[in-house]
Amino acid sequence: MKGEDAIGAFVRWLEHEKHASPRTVASYRSDLGALLAWSAREGPGDDPAFLDTADLRSYLATLYRELAPSSVARKVSAIRTFFKFLHARKMIEENPAAMLRTPKLPKKLPRFLTVDQASDLMTLPDPKARKGLRDVTILELLYGAGLRVSELHALDVGDVDLGERCVRVLGKGGKERIVPLGRRAVAALAAWLEARPDFPSREPDDEALFLGTTGRRLSVRTVQRLVKRTTALLGTSEGVGPHTMRHTYATHLLGAGAGLREIQELLGHSSLRTTQKYTHVSATHLAEVYDRAHPMAHRRARRRPPPQDDENDREGESR
Repeated sequence: MKGEDAIGAFVRWLEHEKHASPRTVASYRSDLGALLAWSAREGPGDDPAFLDTADLRSYLATLYRELAPSSVARKVSAIRTFFKFLHARKMIEENPAAMLRTPKLPKKLPRFLTVDQASDLMTLPDPKARKGLRDVTILELLYGAGLRVSELHALDVGDVDLGERCVRVLGKGGKERIVPLGRRAVAALAAWLEARPDFPSREPDDEALFLGTTGRRLSVRTVQRLVKRTTALLGTSEGVGPHTMRHTYATHLLGAGAGLREIQELLGHSSLRTTQKYTHVSATHLAEVYDRAHPMAHRRARRRPPPQDDENDREGESR
């Protein structure tokens, strides 16, 4: 079995059955191509059926010397998924990646904007200009609906329901969800939909919600640049991307009292574990919750009476 054939079958499975994003597919293809290239040069060859656990560990050892643990972890994930697929399809007899361990990574809290920063951000684009109106609508959706940049990129005009104040989103794995919209997002969308025909579309049947000045669907890269360029005006210490807006959305919902299960549904997370990273609520909010909920918070601590001097001691002191 040629390595190219195995990767090709795996990529088709990712695209057609798992509905992985083009970025994910490209990442897997690159990581697996690097593995088989190393195997052809240093190992038993580019046939994945000839690779065993020792070979894979030798390859990962070379990566540990060159890459950060986070990069190695991504490659380990690709390798494990690849060999699990080959084994399930009976393209290999045993799964050599089953015993591979993902390197431990330091837990990083997701970055997010403060409420004031998020509010100020929406005032930066000029809504009187067509492009500014489009940009503020994009920011309102990223913050007001917690969309992934790929989800925002894929939105069509027909996905927006202003009457019901919601938007239909196609998330990871082809999973569809309905996300409610706030008052400001609805107002921005209404204004943008009225101005959108002024953006010439190169394709008459193009129903993309957001168009660029060239008339095509606005690219993911353009949205990323827009967010970083606009948030830089806030004076943040480092660039803020679209995913930071999603973190901000979830963090502010949690801080306002929303439950993790509800936030999980709104974000389209398949696992609650993914949503739990947003439990980094401020200590002030946690103290407020404690004061409202814990019975001991409402009881005054009993104060011990001050120690009384012994009469003999007092008599001794007076002498």
